[in-house]
Amino acid sequence: MRLKISHTTEYLYDEPVPYLLQRLRLTPISGPTQKVLNWSVKVDGAKIETGYFDQYGNHVELVSVEGAEHTIRITATGEVETLDKAGVFGAHLGCTPLWLYLRDTGRTKPGKLVRELAKSVKGDSELAQMHALMDAIHETVAYTPGTTTTETTAEEALAAKTGVCQDHAHIFIAAARLSGVPARYVSGYLLIEDTPEQVATHAWAEAHIPGLGWVGFDAANNLCPDDRYVRIASGLCYRDCAPVSGMRIGPAGENLKVHLTVKPTQEQSQGQSQS
Repeated sequence: MRLKISHTTEYLYDEPVPYLLQRLRLTPISGPTQKVLNWSVKVDGAKIETGYFDQYGNHVELVSVEGAEHTIRITATGEVETLDKAGVFGAHLGCTPLWLYLRDTGRTKPGKLVRELAKSVKGDSELAQMHALMDAIHETVAYTPGTTTTETTAEEALAAKTGVCQDHAHIFIAAARLSGVPARYVSGYLLIEDTPEQVATHAWAEAHIPGLGWVGFDAANNLCPDDRYVRIASGLCYRDCAPVSGMRIGPAGENLKVHLTVKPTQEQSQGQSQS
């Protein structure tokens, strides 16, 4: 499937910002499940200092502001051709060792509830266990925007039985690691039928299964990623994949606006209407 994406993040400040440094993870990379046809990141009100690939293989750009800016607008746009591989990303790539994905982070450190969840999951193989884990999280934790934050832990979301895709992913990762299965967080975009305009990026988890490699599990939607998904970044948890993160000096109040559209290209839509 060929998808067209436009993602704008706008920061509005009520007074000038003396200094700001942001890390952008907004550029998808071609791989086993997708081919990036074209992509650009444009920043108004700030300066792109440099770009690099981090330890997880994510494309990162550093942006700085020094002066009297009140508004910073970051726009990522492009087209990506995706493949449906039934959630299978494949072999582990890069220099980061596989065992690192068994390490807890602040957001994925298991508590009593996560431990009980991990113990309750049954299956005759690791793949079956991970599918059962995804089912259990989907049934237990309701998708309710606005009930959690980017700092919410897996244990907190499981206790509240509510959250968003980020929380579903963190719970899955925490429980999978307890079972000895390497797991990682993936950020990206999702084509939602009849809802081209969205308010946030998407997130899911991947578990490393012997014989298959990395396999995606989206507990928020209770399915394995298909050709509606575009991946941007991966890491141990949300912190490694946040679309925009950084530091700011000064007392200025901040107001954030996000505008995101994900839709099939015109050629794709025409092909579907003719079939």
